[in-house]
Amino acid sequence: VSFDEQSVDLPEDFDDLTSEEYEQQVDLITDQASTAENKKELEMEIASLSELEQQAKELVDSGEDCKWVEVRKILHDRPEMRTADGSYRKLIVFTEHRDTLSYLQEKISDVYGDSEMVATIHGGVKRDLRAKVQVDFKNDPNIKVLLATDAAGEGVNLQNAHLMINYDLPWNPNRLEQRFGRIHRIGQQEVCHLWNMIARDTREGQVFERLFDKLEIQKKALGGKVFDVLGEAFADKSLNDILLEAIRYSNDQEVQAKISERIDNTLETSRLQDIIKKNSLIAETMTSETIYHTKEKMDRAEARKLQPYFVKRFFCEAFTKLGGSIKAREKGRWTISYIPKELREYDRINNKTRAPIARQYQRICFEKDYLYHNRVMAELLHPATPLMQAVLGVSWEKYRHHLQRGAVMVDPNDDGIEPQVICLIEHDVKERNNKARLVSRKLQFVKVDKNLHTIDAGHAPHLDLRPIEDDEYDLVKINNSWLTNKVYQEIKKFANDRFAVSHFTEIEQQKKLQADKIEQAVHQRLTTEINHWQGRYLKLTEDVETGLQPRMQPENALRKSEELQARLERRTSELQIMRDVISVPPKIVGKALIIPYGLLAQLSGKHTFSIDSQQRKRIEQVAIDAVVAKEQALGHKVKDVSADNCGWDLTSIDKSGKHRHIEVKGRAKGQTTVTVTANEIITALNQGDKFILAIVIVDGECHEGPYYVRQPFTKEPDFAERSKNLSLSELLQQAD
Repeated sequence: VSFDEQSVDLPEDFDDLTSEEYEQQVDLITDQASTAENKKELEMEIASLSELEQQAKELVDSGEDCKWVEVRKILHDRPEMRTADGSYRKLIVFTEHRDTLSYLQEKISDVYGDSEMVATIHGGVKRDLRAKVQVDFKNDPNIKVLLATDAAGEGVNLQNAHLMINYDLPWNPNRLEQRFGRIHRIGQQEVCHLWNMIARDTREGQVFERLFDKLEIQKKALGGKVFDVLGEAFADKSLNDILLEAIRYSNDQEVQAKISERIDNTLETSRLQDIIKKNSLIAETMTSETIYHTKEKMDRAEARKLQPYFVKRFFCEAFTKLGGSIKAREKGRWTISYIPKELREYDRINNKTRAPIARQYQRICFEKDYLYHNRVMAELLHPATPLMQAVLGVSWEKYRHHLQRGAVMVDPNDDGIEPQVICLIEHDVKERNNKARLVSRKLQFVKVDKNLHTIDAGHAPHLDLRPIEDDEYDLVKINNSWLTNKVYQEIKKFANDRFAVSHFTEIEQQKKLQADKIEQAVHQRLTTEINHWQGRYLKLTEDVETGLQPRMQPENALRKSEELQARLERRTSELQIMRDVISVPPKIVGKALIIPYGLLAQLSGKHTFSIDSQQRKRIEQVAIDAVVAKEQALGHKVKDVSADNCGWDLTSIDKSGKHRHIEVKGRAKGQTTVTVTANEIITALNQGDKFILAIVIVDGECHEGPYYVRQPFTKEPDFAERSKNLSLSELLQQAD
């Protein structure tokens, strides 16, 4: 076998490799790289390596290598390493090589006296196990150190730690930037400490020492943003190339001076400021109308999203019902000590992209305000987290048949006497070539009466409904003969015309824009690489024809070009599939028969809080008109959203575009109570300062008020609580 065939060619895009690809290439290069050109030179090389290997073994056996001595001092002596009660803080240690990682694992375990306190991640660890280690490091109080190669350096949030050691340094500044970015993130409450281990009396050490001295200067000049642009700063001249030059020309003082000058120029203040400016959000002129519509969309989205109190109410009830153990801790935070096996099993089978759920959670919260307490971070639980996904998934599997079977509910705010049906409609958009792959799903409520009058029921009409009581059910003696297939066919037709078409059009346009953008970037990058390798093939062919023996054979360059061409065709085909989506017919996944409270009142002989429904509606309208007039007098734009079941009646927007959400309560003169639903209370708590409870006292054709009560509620209702009666006089005492 010729030595040329054994040679290893460094990838042209070595700096752009992913962490896993980088580790694979490093292993390949260190296993196969050789400068020998014949057998004798190879024997000399082996002899030199054997001598170096023996020196390395003696160093390891001594246990006193300089880097480890410095790391041990940090672990023992630095006050940042311990909390006020003396326990160890969480620490991340990065290294370049797996052998070094194994060496440090043993050393650090000896210092801490417990190997269970040290977790490890490297490119050889499978992705699911890697994600589990990250979750355990974040949530297990017993794990104090995460030892990792750059396999843990990309796209991972480890900001529950704020201490990091780079035991050895990557020659790619992007990787250095990524490492620090695991802890130095938006929301980090602690000052981050980073120690870089540098062997000063080496060429590599001299380059890095110069680099970090310059970084320290620029960090002060740029307010700490230097790590944000470190990778791009070296785009023109790779740090990898600078280090190689420093090693190859170690005795050339002129070259060394130029290397220092190049680092200084690369990290020059004005140049870094230009990069920061370029990377900032693109300056874009927006008209006042565009800004208004954008804010309006954001406000609608906020009204529709699952706010923390709704999420918490669902999770605590469902998780406990499924056998989980959750207990209150500090204000707004909980401890989860036991997670049922069926939830962990669901996560194991269905969780393909996220980190797995932990066996326990020391602290969780549902609101960002409680993410930190005494500088201790909790796990923020929201609908996209693995544990919530598992609770949702298992609950859906166990109880979805109840939705499909249907329920009988009471609308306490409806004074009418005609029952109606509300259906929950599910509409899917899927890939044409893989109908099992869901692209987007939309849920929507539709309401219909026995005359087949069908309307959009809003995004959450169920929040103000309550289950019918047994005595009420007997009282109504429901006649459901009108609930035929014709009713449900009408609902599906309405859903298709009103929701499915617009949903499909929106997703189709989104996927096309997304695919076009990706295709442009992929085509540009791969075409550049293909042209490079084709050019290299021609050059290598010329070299061979003139009698030269290049280290790379022309066929290898041609094969690389062909592989990239095939990759381009494959990605183009995949992106075309991404654009090609289909609309699935809407289906009914849940239904409920809604009994108006007016019907129950009529059958039982009871009365609502006003004389009759017409009088009640008149009072409510007077109250609404009074609040609208007041807001308009303030120069605000007012929109009635009472039909959307947002949890408030009016959205008022001032001249600056600031929104406030007003729930209007009209009461006849002489009444003493105000009834609020659980939905209204939770919405008020979610909205905070944005929410206003407006009270209007109506006396014939006259009215008093409106009186504005800000932050009227301080405590959320119990899970089974449907409404509350509040003292009107006490509310008025709090009012503006």
